[in-house]
Formats: sequence, C-alpha cells, structure tokens
Amino acid sequence: MAAMSWHFSPETGSRFWLDRASSLGFDPLRDVRTHGDLARFPNLVNELRDAPIRDLVPRGYGDRPDVLGAFDSGGTTGAPKRVVLMQDWLERSLAWKSARMDDLGFPRDANWLTVAPSGPHIFGRLMAELPRMRGGVAFTVDLDPRWVRKCIAEGRGAEADRYAEHVVDQVESVLDGQEVGVLVVTPPLLERMSERGRLAKLINEKVHTIMWGGAHMDADTRYLMRQEVFPDVALRGQYGSTMILGGSMERVSSTDDRSCVFDSFSPYTTFAVVDPDTHEEVREGERGQVVMHHVSRSMLLPNNLERDVATRVAAPPGALGVSVADVAPVATFENTSVIEGVY
Repeated sequence: MAAMSWHFSPETGSRFWLDRASSLGFDPLRDVRTHGDLARFPNLVNELRDAPIRDLVPRGYGDRPDVLGAFDSGGTTGAPKRVVLMQDWLERSLAWKSARMDDLGFPRDANWLTVAPSGPHIFGRLMAELPRMRGGVAFTVDLDPRWVRKCIAEGRGAEADRYAEHVVDQVESVLDGQEVGVLVVTPPLLERMSERGRLAKLINEKVHTIMWGGAHMDADTRYLMRQEVFPDVALRGQYGSTMILGGSMERVSSTDDRSCVFDSFSPYTTFAVVDPDTHEEVREGERGQVVMHHVSRSMLLPNNLERDVATRVAAPPGALGVSVADVAPVATFENTSVIEGVY
C-alpha cells in the first residue's frame, strides 16, 4: 500500500508516526494491504492534544512544506486535538466538494454568507475558499461555539441565548443589504432564524441554497424546514470532522427522502459504523458509532472513533468503507456529556 510506504519510510514519514511504528504491534509496511486492515491501528487521536504540530508534517514534503496552518477539534470533550493542513490537500478536497455541490445544484457566481468560526476550526477556512473557487464573494459572521458550550455547561443558558441572538442579528444585517445565494449555518441557528418572520422571508426571497452542518438535524426538522419554513430554498447537508481535514456532502439521491445520507471522499476519507461496546462493524441498516479514517499524502489518521451515531448505508459503487445516514451525537463521549450548543 503506497500510503503506508509514504507514512512509515524514514525519508517521507512524519516524526509522529515514525516514533510510534515500533509500538503498534504489527508492521504497517507489511501487514496493512487493504482498507479493512486500517482497523488494526490503535486510535491515537487523543495524542493529537499535545503532539508538536511540526511532528505531524511528513518529511517527504521537504524543508519548506506548504503548510496552511494548524486547526483543531471543537474541544467538546477535553483539550482540543490539533492537525496540520497542507496546501495540496486543501486543493484536492475542495475540488471534490465543489464537484459534489454542482451535482446538488449549488449556484455558481453567487455570494456566500457563512456563519462559522473563523478559527481555530478548519471549517471556517474551507468555507472562505469555496466561494472564491465558485465565483462568489464570501460574507462571514464569526461564531464562538466553545463559549456557547461553556455557558450551557455552567447553567448560563440566558447568556448563551443572548449570544445566539447576537449572531442571528448579524445574519439579518447582511441579508438586509446584500445579495446572498448560499447560506452556511448550523441547524440550531437556522431554527432561530426561522422564528423571525422578517428574516425567514429574506432567506426565502434571496437565498438559493442553505447548507447546514456542524450539528445534527433530525428527519422531522429537515422535512419541516424544506416543506414549510423555507420552501423556496434548497436545503443541503454536510457532515465531517476536523480530524479528517474536511467533510462530505449529502447524497444527491437523498435530497427528496426523509433520510439524509452522507458519502465519504473515498479513498482518502472513509467511514465505518461500529457497535460502541465491541467495536465490531454493525450490519447494513443498523445504527452504531461512527469511525473515520483519513489516509492521504498529507496525513494518516485511521480508526478515529467519533462522537456521533449513525445508520450504516452501502457506499456508492467502487467506494471504500460505508456511507452514513441520520447522524446524531452520542449522549456521552469519553465520560463527558456532549453539548452541541450552536455548532
């Protein structure tokens, strides 16, 4: 497998993986030959909480690697985990995502309004690049989901509500005076927007496509948003994680169904769905906890158990792994209650 040769050869591998190779209990150069063999790796994602960021850059990129920055997870269940974003991966992943958007009918040459963190999450960086790629101008409303989660965890719900309303105020201000074709927002904030009659009217009149993500949206809410609240706007979902350096778009064929299916960017990012107790893969149609793998030139991060549950769905023909549907957060993860907040 070329990826194992790249990540575990002294000339090209990162210090992170070269230092851990001898403790894996198997030889990745010899024993990892198929996608299924990725399950042999231990889940080392928690080591990314304090691993030096330069240790994650493969040596094969040379003395001056084109590093765009360090980005981290939401810190929902402890200190954030950090990954490094390389220019070549950004270009490849965004090209794939933009092609999926074409399949889903996203407009080109349209302005975008993205409600998301500008940093340190990777999502804001990706959303800043996509409008430019697709011929539009990016408007942004910055979001601090960690502050909201902290308020909720400490019982300061009124403060969290006030902050969320402050964010929605900014969205209304942009839509009031600008032409916006794509609105990128989290489901909790979209629900708040739907409760403001004037703002909902602006969205129906101006916005072509709403792209939601960052928190789950159940089937009933999705149906209500599409059919009753925003009937004149296309509603499209995305699902991903900083730990796979990006995400996936909903399947085209799921846009008219109650169930929202997400296909991965195979073969670079792939999904599995496992029993949370045994970690054995569940059968198709059954629910379990999501496992994500990332295998590319820029990063190797296999067997990452995510804080989500989903239904296992067959992947598209020729794709590795499985697809996932009806994604929702687990109640607890690593002995910590999961709080979605607004992101």
